[in-house]
Amino acid sequence: MPLTGSAHRVLSADDATVTALLNCLVREVCAPEDQVRPQGRHLLIRLPRLGVLLRARLARPPVAFAFRLRTPCEERRDGAWIEVGWRRLADLVAGELELATGLPNPEFCAQVADSRAALSALLAARRDPPAHATGVEGYLASEQSLIAGHRFHPAPKARQGRPPEWLPYAPEAGARFRLRWLGVRADLVAEGGEAGAFAALESLGPAPPPGHRLLPVHPWQLGLLADRPVLRRALASGLVTDLGTAGPPVAPTSSVRTVYVPGADVFCKFSLDVRITNCVRKNSWYELVGAVTLDRLLRPVFARLADRFDGCRLLPEPAYRSVHLADRRLHEGLGVILRGGIADLPGTPLLAAALADPYGAGPGSLAGLACMRGPDGALEWWRRYVRLVAPPVLEAYLSHGVVLEPHLQNVLVSVDGEGMPLRAAFRDLEGTKLVGDRWEAELAGLPGRVREALTYDADRGWNRVVYCLLVNHLAEIAAAVADLYPRHEAELWRILRDRIAGYAREHGGDPRLRALLAGAPLPAKANLRTRWSRSPDRAAGYVPVPNPLRFLPG
Repeated sequence: MPLTGSAHRVLSADDATVTALLNCLVREVCAPEDQVRPQGRHLLIRLPRLGVLLRARLARPPVAFAFRLRTPCEERRDGAWIEVGWRRLADLVAGELELATGLPNPEFCAQVADSRAALSALLAARRDPPAHATGVEGYLASEQSLIAGHRFHPAPKARQGRPPEWLPYAPEAGARFRLRWLGVRADLVAEGGEAGAFAALESLGPAPPPGHRLLPVHPWQLGLLADRPVLRRALASGLVTDLGTAGPPVAPTSSVRTVYVPGADVFCKFSLDVRITNCVRKNSWYELVGAVTLDRLLRPVFARLADRFDGCRLLPEPAYRSVHLADRRLHEGLGVILRGGIADLPGTPLLAAALADPYGAGPGSLAGLACMRGPDGALEWWRRYVRLVAPPVLEAYLSHGVVLEPHLQNVLVSVDGEGMPLRAAFRDLEGTKLVGDRWEAELAGLPGRVREALTYDADRGWNRVVYCLLVNHLAEIAAAVADLYPRHEAELWRILRDRIAGYAREHGGDPRLRALLAGAPLPAKANLRTRWSRSPDRAAGYVPVPNPLRFLPG
């Protein structure tokens, strides 16, 4: 069996919180100011404005820009190293950022505490993943394996509400639940995209009243909206009917609000009016329209990409559905985007983030793949992985003006019985954008807010592609392979460089690719500074990180 499972590290809420804070502190504050230095088996980390010196253990000497740090974290005090807990570290990070920016953020430490408490609750509720799983069960196990979350986010598991409110819907706790269904009078149904796209999903729901149509709803979200006066009046008058829960259990994926419906082989991307990590996860009206617009525009693009690059796919988002009531919050809060499923992917699809997870265990963990049981197999696995993921993303941008968002939670990679990669699938049109001046004619008839949400300028698009593809995704997968075979980490980057260089030759030496190969710094998303400034995720900035490709022979 390909997915045997092998835990990398024992996970505790305290250690994971400390490690995430250290990762952010090093990347966004200390390294850019040349305040980090390896010393033996430790990394020294100086907070220049506070005058505090910290250290953390290094799992191995670094090759790329992301240090693999281990607890304990220690602070130098009175000539001795004293262990630092997560609360003290959060206070130190807050103090350094306030001095660096001149801005206070009284919410920051509370968000870190909320994330740590959520992680503790998840660990207590977590069931052991299956030791052997392939197909849909193996895929779902990988989606639900991200206990610690984003390594470079200061509060990766922060979410509003108390654990009893959200644990029944938490993917990290292995949740399964049934959808709630509303019957909406036909003339009040708001929808767009392909007619009939919801048919397979509707076949699993209850029969609606005469003259009504079905609207699937996330049970948590319906509870959050239950007190809206317009909704209460619509339910009382029969314009909307609460049909209760029905159908087979669905499985929440790593995003929490998106669920997979095995019986229909579709995903439902729901709104959730709660903050999860950076954002309140709702489907704004322009995102509902934008999803089906992008789906239509990108189908011919991905048909060409699939022909060139091993059958790569973009999971379609062919339709949305909501309600027309005199309350925009209901229109957005009850809006659901339908996404195509995984049944036509070969082998076992795995979430890339599960492969990269340093705490990974069970199906979807890198160490659990049979082909990873020796360095030769690991290097061949990486060659295939890079070939499947990198060229179509670069081609989409350079040849078609399409900015994919191939971060670790937006890419599925199918593997065969030994765990060797077979095909890549990209998902989530919310983060997919178009380079505006290249798609001007196709977007001309859309409302201005929709056009704005769908487009980036060329530079911003390139930064997003490079960050998601190289910094967030491939660097993290490479680090996970190097966790197994540390002496081969430099070779992993040589293989990646060769693949990008080969693509660059085919593309006529594009100057952006030349700069990438020459060692131009890479943009890393500044999640810590974004949380500190309380900016929306769309406004997140970047910090430069060293480009490992420049240290390799051409």
